[in-house]
Amino acid sequence: MQNGRLIVLTGPSGVGKGTLLSSFLQHHPELVLSVSVTTRSPRPGEVEGKSYFFVDLDKFQNMIESKELLEWAEYTGNFYGTPSIPVIENIKQGKSVILEIELKGARQIQKTFPNALRIFILPPSTAELEKRLRGRGQDLDEAIAKRLQRANEELEAAKEFDIQLVNDNLEDALQNLDRILFHGKK
Repeated sequence: MQNGRLIVLTGPSGVGKGTLLSSFLQHHPELVLSVSVTTRSPRPGEVEGKSYFFVDLDKFQNMIESKELLEWAEYTGNFYGTPSIPVIENIKQGKSVILEIELKGARQIQKTFPNALRIFILPPSTAELEKRLRGRGQDLDEAIAKRLQRANEELEAAKEFDIQLVNDNLEDALQNLDRILFHGKK
C-alpha cells in the first residue's frame, strides 16, 4: 500500500461498512479514519470527535460556505461531511486516510481526489440487507423502506467504483480488504 493515499469506502446503509471498518482498523492502526461532521443527534455510545463531530445546521452551512469540507451530502434529513484540513494534513504526512461516506460524497471525492482508491461495499443480497437493517432495531418500517429504496439506487452505482467488495462473511471481507489495500489484489 502506498503511503499518503486516500481510500474511500461506501455502500448502502446496513451493508456493514462500520463493522467492517472498525474491525479492520483494529488490525491496522497505521491507517487514519477521517471523522465526519454531522447535523444529526448522537446515538447512544457515540463520542464527540471520535464517532462524529456533532454540529447544528448553521455551523454546517458555514463549513460549506467557507470550503472547510472535502465533500458533503444530505442523508435521511441530516447532513454529513468530511472536514478537509485533517485529511489533507495526514496525507501530506504520508499517512493513508480512510473515508466512510455516502455515495454522493464519494462521487465528489472522485473529482477532487481522482487518485483515491474507491471501494464499494455490497451486501450478499437485498434480502440480507433488509434483514440487517431490521436487526439493528433503530428504524421504523417506513424508514427501513426508504433506506431500502435508496440502497437499490446506490447498488446501481457500484460499477463506478474501483473495487466492489461483498460483505457476506466478516472474516472473508476483512481478508479481502487487507489483500486490496496491502497487496494490490482484488
